[in-house]
Amino acid sequence: MLQISGQLSIPDNEVEVYAIRAQGAGGQNVNKVSSAIHLRFDINTSSLPEFYKEKLLALNDQRISKDGVIVIKAQQYRTQEKNKEDAYSRLQDLIKSVTISHKKRKATKPTKGSKLKRLDSKTRQGQLKALRGKSNIQ
Repeated sequence: MLQISGQLSIPDNEVEVYAIRAQGAGGQNVNKVSSAIHLRFDINTSSLPEFYKEKLLALNDQRISKDGVIVIKAQQYRTQEKNKEDAYSRLQDLIKSVTISHKKRKATKPTKGSKLKRLDSKTRQGQLKALRGKSNIQ
């Protein structure tokens, strides 16, 4: 059981986990040990509420295929158990990220004081740069 929140959890039978050989350097052991984890989670056939499904499918994330399958490859650690934990936590974080609603930005205009302050700062900076010119060297 993968616990997402207090009320939401995903049964283990909905998540497919495969052990594969990790890429990259690893010495003599690399061709013998399957320590990387390939996690697959089908959004459409899962028991997630419709709200989560719609939000996940609307995400522009490279880990989500066109068919609605989340594919996570974990190969950061040397042991299969740690990579499995990492893959599950990344899936959990991805699903949790959907629930966070961002505040809508309210458009504002700069105040008169802030405009004057900015222009004054630009003038001072211009004067400082003018002092660095070749005509001022004696």
